[in-house]
Amino acid sequence: MLKEIGHVEAIFRYPVKSMGGERLEVAELGWHGLDGDRRLALRRMDDRSGMPWLTASKLPDLLLFAPQRREDGAQGDLPTHIHTPDGEEMPVFGEALATEVGRRYGAPVQMMQLRHGIFDEASISVIASDTVREIGRLAGRNLDIRRFRPNVVVRLLRSAPFQEDEWLGGVLSFGEGDDTPAITVTMRDLRCSMVNFDPGSASPAPEVMKAIVRANQNNAGIYGAVTRIGQLEVGQNIFLRAAIENG
Repeated sequence: MLKEIGHVEAIFRYPVKSMGGERLEVAELGWHGLDGDRRLALRRMDDRSGMPWLTASKLPDLLLFAPQRREDGAQGDLPTHIHTPDGEEMPVFGEALATEVGRRYGAPVQMMQLRHGIFDEASISVIASDTVREIGRLAGRNLDIRRFRPNVVVRLLRSAPFQEDEWLGGVLSFGEGDDTPAITVTMRDLRCSMVNFDPGSASPAPEVMKAIVRANQNNAGIYGAVTRIGQLEVGQNIFLRAAIENG
């Protein structure tokens, strides 16, 4: 049985991994997450590991770089330019941008494009606004939800922080009907130090991650695998089919 749990409060897409995000009213959910989400990333040229991507946990300033999309040069949902923290606008694949980021990082980097995106654990992430408020209360801060890099923010019908943990193994459907987009909840979102950095200033606040550790074993929100594609919209009702019904 489907149970209504809330509605879509906000949708975010991050065209370049670890750079500033875009807040959307409508987004297409494909088999590999939101169209245009994390399809680009900066590769550390001196790194030969399986995860050579430069992230804000290594360079917090990345959060202050904002992808821009010029209609005259746009291809699909990809950005064409990046607005730097110093107010300059540089082409995404230009040498100037790679040089500027490399200077801040202290080693050479290269912009890369991958067809299906560059994700940490799964192609879509969801968090409830109640969870963010509780973490802020415990940390003694009014937190910007963008710290948590969610794709979908949920406004819950039953107000309770960390309620997302109850969805594990279940299916979330967005909107009414059998053909609406849906994801299977695959795992809890184990947080890294990125939650400590303010998205507007990149200034650190270690008490944020410490609060998550104390409150919920460092988990906040969930990851999901797309099981039905379609259009996500702010305001859509969200329904849960619990794991026991799927087994």
